[in-house]
Amino acid sequence: MTPASEVRRCLHGLRVLVTRPEHQAGPLCQRIEQHGGVAICCPTLVIAEPRDWAPARAVLGRLADYHLAIFTSANAVDRALPLIQERGGFPAQLDIAAVGQATARTLERHGVAHCWRPAQGFTSEALLALPRLRQVNGQNIVIIRGEGGREYLADTLTARGAHVDRAEVYRREPPTMDTQSLMHSWAHNEISEIGEISVIVITSTESLRNLFDMLKVVGQNKLRDTPLVMVSARIRQIAVEYGCRYPLLAREASDEAILAALFGLTTNPPPPLR
Repeated sequence: MTPASEVRRCLHGLRVLVTRPEHQAGPLCQRIEQHGGVAICCPTLVIAEPRDWAPARAVLGRLADYHLAIFTSANAVDRALPLIQERGGFPAQLDIAAVGQATARTLERHGVAHCWRPAQGFTSEALLALPRLRQVNGQNIVIIRGEGGREYLADTLTARGAHVDRAEVYRREPPTMDTQSLMHSWAHNEISEIGEISVIVITSTESLRNLFDMLKVVGQNKLRDTPLVMVSARIRQIAVEYGCRYPLLAREASDEAILAALFGLTTNPPPPLR
């Protein structure tokens, strides 16, 4: 077993800005601190109630009419499961799918022992490649998600002949942020500079866009010169389009994968994009 003193040195005081919603940031922040880093919790996304619960309640009240229910995020699971359980739980014949391992683990915590999930990746594309989702002609499918979610999954399943409904059980909002305080914590952005923000963890496209929107020109320039650890190729592509010079990709959205990317950053700082 690795001695505790060695574990604490793994992140070498790396100062990590964690932009996850506040209710989801705790475990990752704790693990960063346990491994010798400094976690700075700075949510750039708020998970709020949907504007109108009635459509989602109507859909979740007739799950027996569906062949497949797809959860797009851990937030979708946490928001929908109380309603589903109030209505007697999942019908026995209903297949359940999750976009990624984090969503699947959240389902497991709610007692769902088996669900369809990609073995690698946590994107709609990876889920759609599974055999269960290839032959869906004539099937009724419900996608449980946040308001205004990406339509690629629904559009592809519809093109494959499925009838697709959506149950939108939360919405994403930008938070009220003290950007002046953030800017005071942000200086040279060099990984070796203890006391400054070394790296930012971004786990959704909305978090990245909100962070850019909330920062003024000076802050956006600092953001472009700060390493970003992201959890999907889609987020990375948007970061590149914004001009970020140090976009790093974790293998998935789990805390373990994000930590692995942070460990790599301390031993092998990335060259800037050209």
